[in-house]
Amino acid sequence: MRQTILPEIGAEGQRKLSAATVAVIGLGALGTVSAGLLARAGVGHLRLVDRDVVELTNLQRQVLFAESDVDLPKAEVAARKLQAVNSSVEIEGIAKDVHAANIESLLDGADVVVDGADNMELRFLLNEVAVKRGLPWVYGGAIATNGMAMAILPGTTACFRCFLPQMPAPGSLPTCDTAGILNTVSSVVGSLQAAEAMKLLLGRAPSGELLVFDGWTNELQKLRVARRTDCPACVKGVREHLGAKRGQVIAALCGSDTISIDPVHKGEIDVAGVESRLKRLGTVKSLGNILVFEADGARFTLFSDGRALIRGTDDPERARSLYAKYVGM
Repeated sequence: MRQTILPEIGAEGQRKLSAATVAVIGLGALGTVSAGLLARAGVGHLRLVDRDVVELTNLQRQVLFAESDVDLPKAEVAARKLQAVNSSVEIEGIAKDVHAANIESLLDGADVVVDGADNMELRFLLNEVAVKRGLPWVYGGAIATNGMAMAILPGTTACFRCFLPQMPAPGSLPTCDTAGILNTVSSVVGSLQAAEAMKLLLGRAPSGELLVFDGWTNELQKLRVARRTDCPACVKGVREHLGAKRGQVIAALCGSDTISIDPVHKGEIDVAGVESRLKRLGTVKSLGNILVFEADGARFTLFSDGRALIRGTDDPERARSLYAKYVGM
């Protein structure tokens, strides 16, 4: 592998990468870029987690997907394609919503986490788990023509809540749907995240700097983020997100008119039975272990664990009602 020629990596560094496990949470623009680079770099075990399926609008910037992948789970598609790129890497594709009840098990055994999340609540949750475990992770964000990335090592650098002490109010931040995104910016940020992840795996101490990139002016700034002496997460040990009680999880997906519903349910549902019932109402498309159907002006994607994406509404109560009507609670 050509990168072993680099004195920063070498043969010993490559052995460290090959023995490492990286969890990539979210397989949008940032996650697909970083996961692809980490697989090609020979990171030994990749755990790819995403709750969504591929849409046509994703293809402008989410580099692992093609038109033929539309309606398929992103995690499964990404795992299959990257396994074909590097068969020596062990790759898990996990099509699940990440929340307080499952995040710790999803991160078990991970040496580094790469943030490809599409919402702030998940980042606050990830930060709490990272602080609790001393787990290094790489934050990333991209919108319009701007992007940023930062390697976070709890106890050494500032944590995410040192940087952003309070959750932004709903609707206060732009989204890809409202502000757009330049695909070259997300590719740059995903590449920066992959590089920071490899540095962490190789034992290099993170700089504690937030890298801010403007893809239109080509400006790159390095902003030092100081540790807060009153930080709720890494100083006071507050676990308000990790300690949330698990109920039915209902979340709006960034940049789309879609609600994700993850019911309180253990085990697999009877997909064949659901398909048989729904066929009486209209066309149902079976894509392996998921079903896609339309009803009441909404498009449903139902996973075998009971989770559903309901497109065509941004109203959680309407989504809950549609789920109960056609799937059952």
